[in-house]
Amino acid sequence: YGLSAKQTLFFGLPYRLSPAGDNRRGNLSLLYRHTTWQIDTMKGTSRFALLGGAVVPTENERDGALQVGAVATFYRNRYEWDIDVLWQQGLGNRPNTGRYDVAWQYRLSPDRYPEWGTTSEWDIDLELGGRWIEKNTMVHQATVGLQYINRRWVAEAAFIQDLNLAEDTRLLFSVRIHF
Repeated sequence: YGLSAKQTLFFGLPYRLSPAGDNRRGNLSLLYRHTTWQIDTMKGTSRFALLGGAVVPTENERDGALQVGAVATFYRNRYEWDIDVLWQQGLGNRPNTGRYDVAWQYRLSPDRYPEWGTTSEWDIDLELGGRWIEKNTMVHQATVGLQYINRRWVAEAAFIQDLNLAEDTRLLFSVRIHF
């Protein structure tokens, strides 16, 4: 939710389709983004933002977390780079976690934006990410995805390959709503 040109609130509530069972809903993630630096040109934008928020448990046996991080975005013509890091300080019995993500996107269509207004677009997305959980090993993964971005929502499908386990490939479907 956009509070202003420099302030945004993100809400996330994941729901897993498989494996089957009662434990499919994840915790509610609340994240505030404050853009501290931004340069806009006719060909793109560059910006840096700080992140802060909390993870709110959706079940009594789970503990929450506080989260801080940063994100940098560099967008030129049809190409975009996003680099982000996030630290979650576990509360109660929840372990501390950290993650990073480096993403490259290429806009397949349209090849040029209209001079006025917004349009839908198709993007290809390549990512390298890592997840760390306290008292555990670092997991690295590569992602190849396709996004459809509309003015009000985003739909994404991606293959995620765990680089630590050659046999672990997952398929992700995601829908986000902008409001």
